[in-house]
Amino acid sequence: MKILSVWPPHVPSYFNAGHHLPIFQVGAYLRNLPFVEEVNCLDAGVLNLTWKDISDYLVQGEYDLIAIMNDFDAIDDLKRFIKYIRTLSPKTKIITFGRLSKQVPNFFKKFDLDAIVHSGDNEAGVAAYIQYLNSNSENNPPGVYVRNEEQWTEEYIPGTFLEADEWALPNIQEIPYEHYDFMYRRDQNKFCGIPERRELVVPLARGCPIGCEFCDVSKLQGLRERRLPVQQVLSYIEDSFEKLPFDYVTFYAPTFTLKRRWVLEFCSELIKRERNYPWKCVTTTYHLDEQLIELMARSGCFRISIGIETLDPAAGDSLPRIKREAEEKFESVANWCLKHGIELNCFVILGLPGESVEGARYTIQRIIDKKARVRPTIYTPYNLMDEEMDEDMISSFNRQLFVDGIVDENDAIEFYQMFFGKGYSPTQIMKKIPKNEQISL
Repeated sequence: MKILSVWPPHVPSYFNAGHHLPIFQVGAYLRNLPFVEEVNCLDAGVLNLTWKDISDYLVQGEYDLIAIMNDFDAIDDLKRFIKYIRTLSPKTKIITFGRLSKQVPNFFKKFDLDAIVHSGDNEAGVAAYIQYLNSNSENNPPGVYVRNEEQWTEEYIPGTFLEADEWALPNIQEIPYEHYDFMYRRDQNKFCGIPERRELVVPLARGCPIGCEFCDVSKLQGLRERRLPVQQVLSYIEDSFEKLPFDYVTFYAPTFTLKRRWVLEFCSELIKRERNYPWKCVTTTYHLDEQLIELMARSGCFRISIGIETLDPAAGDSLPRIKREAEEKFESVANWCLKHGIELNCFVILGLPGESVEGARYTIQRIIDKKARVRPTIYTPYNLMDEEMDEDMISSFNRQLFVDGIVDENDAIEFYQMFFGKGYSPTQIMKKIPKNEQISL
């Protein structure tokens, strides 16, 4: 079986290389299956491909299965992409996987697809469908809705969450890093990458027990965290830096410091290395203290991102309990990061229920006053998505535009000014990351 794992062509709302990793993780995992002869991976969302380029891939590839990754803002051209597949490669089976199909799987039943991954890990769902195709089974594969002729199966069988030792790490040599560099070039976009430097993304952990209402991680990956062992992570980093030039490492994990003992071991092992690997992570203020931050800094950590969300007390009910004493803890963490030379990157959500425009301005100013960086997004209530919505409605859940009726129209204008207006708190952290001269940016 020959397979294409692909992010469809579209104009992204924003870019985070970690969000694109599933294309390559699915590809790496499928290569270990007995039925699979070849897997190609294509990130068409960042390659600026024309539809002629896409057509060449489809005709020349002669794929048995195309696995299309979906996301909240990657559906604008999905129907067109599927039409090209059906026209140019009519024998190809089509399955979709990703964040959106796990939120509203029935929404995708309106498209000309053969299967939909509705729960569990992406690679487990696609693999289950492949096994289903090759076994001629009448039983529905776990985590997948299947269409036979014009009829979709209604039976819901929960998908599989793989243990960390079952994951397949991405093949870095098929990831288009030069295009990712370009996506990160403008700091005012407030993306996660560092301008003028190339990052190696390490998919470290999945799952999060915190359960923020506005976050989709717990729903998509489960409440139990699954994490790679320290030595495997170190080996992957060292091997990757030997194969290709990188400037720093970013860890793709919902809450990097959730397991303190793991972090202590990891940092201690990094400090022993002769080579320096600058790195950054995402976590919560609740899971940080000065001792940990000091050790992280000594091991090469240059940026910690945290979800402040808001410091407006009126919006406190929108936050999980561990974030409701945000200002006092934020001040401590900001002081510790400043003391130990780490840039603090603060995620802020504009327009949370109960938050006023003045409250949002206060939050931003407090962060700037503490010499931290502001990374804002627009409040997006994923729980309001509905399978009956059309593509335009679903694509509005993109963290850049308010869903209709969520905030007052006048307030929305003010929030948009904060989000899209003149940038503030630009990063200076490039100076702390030695530039690899093999990389032309």
